[in-house]
Amino acid sequence: MGERIAVIGAGVIGLSIARELAGREVAGRDITVLHDQDPLETTSAVAGALWFPYAAESSAAVDAMLGTSLRRFVAIAAEHPDAGVDLRSGIVIERMRDPERAWTAQLQASEVDPSELPDGATGLRTITPLATMTEYLPWLRAQCEARGVRFERRAVDDVDALAHDFDTVIVAAGARGGTLLGDDSSVVPIRGQVVRVERRGISEFVLDDQNPAGLVYVLPRRDCVVLGGTHEPGETGLETDPAVEAAIIDRCTALVPALAGARIHSRAVGLRPGRETLRIEEVPGRAMRVVAAYGHGGSGMTLSWGTAQRVVALLD
Repeated sequence: MGERIAVIGAGVIGLSIARELAGREVAGRDITVLHDQDPLETTSAVAGALWFPYAAESSAAVDAMLGTSLRRFVAIAAEHPDAGVDLRSGIVIERMRDPERAWTAQLQASEVDPSELPDGATGLRTITPLATMTEYLPWLRAQCEARGVRFERRAVDDVDALAHDFDTVIVAAGARGGTLLGDDSSVVPIRGQVVRVERRGISEFVLDDQNPAGLVYVLPRRDCVVLGGTHEPGETGLETDPAVEAAIIDRCTALVPALAGARIHSRAVGLRPGRETLRIEEVPGRAMRVVAAYGHGGSGMTLSWGTAQRVVALLD
């Protein structure tokens, strides 16, 4: 019997890892995704899904992962129009005197004319991948299934209890990762609320994560425009707050007036897996081989393929 591998979690990290493992064509490998939520029920489905590092570790290792993911998304956009990934132009607004621009090493960016920006702000215009998650997550699952990955809806509370069925377990459970392993209390859920509205002809994204009134992003997907958002460490409520929603719409409309009066498409809340550093490593002392893969903050989609590559390298 070959190596039996379980991936816990069907969000963008778990699916990307399963797809990367399945693509290795290692003889005898048997891969199963264990999930208590379908992909479109996960926090990944709530994500704005713009390739941009947000609320995640800053390091040379992560920079390399950013590049890996960017190249993969550019290729997917070119080769798989049904995947829901598009290259979008847009503006990243900066409000700090010395803005962090390390991410620009990965792609081209140019200075924005001050007349297009809020008073006192600087900004960069760039083109970056943006995923319509209602299309991308099902596509990614289908990619896994086409390569023999099985999906099993199963709630997992004890990783070691899987030793009878699996030789290797990869924990890609997002905000639950530390609790599930029982050895990591450093994961802090970061509540994020969004509202999705009709497109209204909006084609460019706007990101203003240093806005003094609160986080702002306007992300035109294929099916809607995602308006955000909030960044609430330690908050775990999953009900949308009407007052918060109204404030999000006001902040976004102030930057993109064309949004005024836009019909609401849907609304959602997700819990980002906040952690000072990513945890991508083998976990010793378990009943089988265990690999942790969580702590991506607000950069799950952005780091997904880089994470998958690192996990596969550990297993290989």
